[in-house]
Amino acid sequence: MSVLIYAENINGRFKKSCLESLTYGVKLAKTHNTEAIVITIGNASDTDCSNLGVYGVSRVLNVRDEALITLNTQAYTRVIAEAAKAHHTTVIVLYHNSTGRAIAPRLAVRLKAGLVTAATTLLDNNTIQKNVYAGKAIATYKFNSDIKVITINPNSFPIEEAEGTAAVESFTTRYPDTDLNTKVIETNRQTGTIPLPEAELVVSGGRGLKGPENWGMIEELANILGAATACSRAVSDLHWRPHHEHVGQTGLTIRPNLYIAIAISGAIQHLAGVNGSKTIVVINKDPEAPFFKAADYGIIGDAFEVVPKLNEALKVYKAAL
Repeated sequence: MSVLIYAENINGRFKKSCLESLTYGVKLAKTHNTEAIVITIGNASDTDCSNLGVYGVSRVLNVRDEALITLNTQAYTRVIAEAAKAHHTTVIVLYHNSTGRAIAPRLAVRLKAGLVTAATTLLDNNTIQKNVYAGKAIATYKFNSDIKVITINPNSFPIEEAEGTAAVESFTTRYPDTDLNTKVIETNRQTGTIPLPEAELVVSGGRGLKGPENWGMIEELANILGAATACSRAVSDLHWRPHHEHVGQTGLTIRPNLYIAIAISGAIQHLAGVNGSKTIVVINKDPEAPFFKAADYGIIGDAFEVVPKLNEALKVYKAAL
């Protein structure tokens, strides 16, 4: 019996999301008095894998395969499933991002396992919880299967460090050529900005900003704070901002320490993606905007007047530090 954690690496590097998965898996393993094993696929170095021991992992299965440097859900599913069988795994943990959402259901089918996605609690006595109805309710699920597949909700489990290094083992398994029928021709990654799921501070704008030409003050505020920028669905649908900045029920779910919502009404679909934020600040000229009910702090005022003044005040404050 063991807990197997899939740690996604991008060009050999492990991201914050991976470390959240490790924290969850290690806690789960301790609770069930078993071993936490990590599997990573691609081209991570043994040194980087060994360093994951800082997060309490005892072993890392490093699958170094040039054919699998880019994500292939069929092949990745087969490799993780074979590792689970080889190490008598009863629980497989993945992060609830696009990769986890693609692999987890395939793993569940292949291993005849139960599946719960976007979990917000540790597995306890075969039960686990998650948010439902756009975060307005909590559902409790009970596994009836011997093997369980879990994806964890982003930013639900603070990263915890321990001590030590992990033993790194090479793991290989055979997969048919048909698993590689899909080829990645090109990958264009966002660069130069803070990825939204990893951002601790986020400044977001809505349709009330009237057009993309007015986004300069939002970007200026984000630069002053060292924050990432985000937007509502209406804004991304209008192509004022790129779709990877869209947060909400149909976009990204984020849980930053600070979320500043500017000229966003706060419909339930948007709140579903941000209501896990530790502190929410709302700037809106409509005193009846629904977002004020979810806000920790609110400013009733025109964004075109409030934000420039806020930017100047922050510049003065930072200059005095």
